Amino acid sequence: MDKKKRKIDLFSHELVPKHILLSKEEAKKILKELNIRPEQLPWIKKSDPAAIAIGAKPGDIVKIIRKSSTAGEVVVYRYVIDK
Repeated sequence: MDKKKRKIDLFSHELVPKHILLSKEEAKKILKELNIRPEQLPWIKKSDPAAIAIGAKPGDIVKIIRKSSTAGEVVVYRYVIDK
């Protein structure tokens, strides 16, 4: 089978956390709560497979929800960059 025709669901793997693309309103709310500028968040490249899968573009903010054995669930945010 041709590689271009194969579709793999990246998020079906147990080690890949849930990625959610925030709306502009949600992003503004989070930045205000954290009292930071977007570029002060940790970065994720637009070429990251998860960013590509959710359609993230430079300037967007992605919410990542990870499972944790100690905390149950951990929420982190990433700022999408071009490089």
